[in-house]
Amino acid sequence: MAKKILVTPRSASAAGHPSLDKLEAAGYEVLFATPGRQPSEGELIEALPGCVGILAGVETISAAVLRAATDLKVISRNGTGTDAIDLEAAGRLGIRICRAEGANARGVAELTVAAMFALARSIPFSDQAIKAGQWQRRKGIELRGRTLGLIGCGKIGRLVAESALALDMDVVAHDPFPDAAFAPLDRFRLASLEEVIELADVLSLHCPPPAGGHPLLGTTELAKMRRGVLLINTARAGLIDVDSLCAALESGQVAGAAIDVFETEPPSEDDPLAGHDRVIATPHIGAFTHESVDRAMYAAVENLLECLIS
Repeated sequence: MAKKILVTPRSASAAGHPSLDKLEAAGYEVLFATPGRQPSEGELIEALPGCVGILAGVETISAAVLRAATDLKVISRNGTGTDAIDLEAAGRLGIRICRAEGANARGVAELTVAAMFALARSIPFSDQAIKAGQWQRRKGIELRGRTLGLIGCGKIGRLVAESALALDMDVVAHDPFPDAAFAPLDRFRLASLEEVIELADVLSLHCPPPAGGHPLLGTTELAKMRRGVLLINTARAGLIDVDSLCAALESGQVAGAAIDVFETEPPSEDDPLAGHDRVIATPHIGAFTHESVDRAMYAAVENLLECLIS
């Protein structure tokens, strides 16, 4: 009987992917728990018995899931983040964790730059007004000479920084493990978290959420920002306290936000950010490009096979 591998990323489980042929050629049976949608804890527990590997998306893989997966040897992410996986439980059970390092960096970085332009010129608002037969305008800002703040300056952050510098923006970035070799122009510099928060005209998040579940940006941090700041989150929903951000949007402290990640995906109809007219909401599309999906899937498959064969 063929050993099983569970594939959970929504794009791959909905439409398949050529990279999965390599798993089948190696003698593995490929399973899809919930095609086209993110599986719940219960659905993972039901699907995992007999599986030696998971090609995982961003769904939560809890200790309960791992305990139920008695044959599991490796979890291979089709991205970089592992904050949705109970790493302590995986370590205790001897389950290896692999990441597709940098595979989706370009896609997320380009969405971030698109969000900067869309927020600076209120493009979605103008589009919706025209389509509704209305002639409404919001005065925009030019990005040249503005300061982009980056919280997280890994592969994604560095690509965003290079784009911003090409637009004649200044860039200040905070990263606990900075790449000392990355020094593109004099207008880029590393700074403390507090300084980045206080100086940014546009603040973009490219980091995992803090340990313990406390948001990185709450009422106190938002109040320290420049009035009228633009905020972009293509990383993790838990980085920002939703109620605090809504209050900052209403007061004008935050002029606009672009949000690609939600605590519940898809968000509920009453999600305060998804429906806010100062928020550009997108359905977790940062890595959802043909190129990023291909790179991430092929890398995840290679990592799976390397771990299972070794």
